[in-house]
Amino acid sequence: MSDTPLPASLAEIADDFRSASNDLKLQLLLEFSDELPALPERYAGRLDQLERVDECQSPLFLTVEVDDGDSPEQREVHLFFDAPAEAPTTRGFAGILHEGLDGLSAAEVLAVPDDAPMRFGLAEAVSPLRLRGMVAMLGRIKRQVRAKTAT
Repeated sequence: MSDTPLPASLAEIADDFRSASNDLKLQLLLEFSDELPALPERYAGRLDQLERVDECQSPLFLTVEVDDGDSPEQREVHLFFDAPAEAPTTRGFAGILHEGLDGLSAAEVLAVPDDAPMRFGLAEAVSPLRLRGMVAMLGRIKRQVRAKTAT
């Protein structure tokens, strides 16, 4: 794993997961699943405007909006996800990323290490295939932020 620190909001979530038993990790994941915000009206029913993350075992779509600003440090990132209610693990991963990254600056999001999902201690609680989905979500988020902040 890299030595790059996680942003404080994501580090706090990672600490909660790492210190929890496997049963509690699954319960925390369910809580993040339940707390994932619904898509705003402008995206509701318009999944063609979102990017599908094929690596996820359940259909997950996401998009990123980046506020205007003179530099990546001044441009706030907003994340939007769509995942079915019957996919609590996938929704939980999306909820973690939403809680940990939404509202950060573009520079902060781009600085998140690619191995961040491996720092939650979830490998003992969920399959590696499922974790690959969370890694893919983070990769898509960072790619969209890069594209939307390119000058």
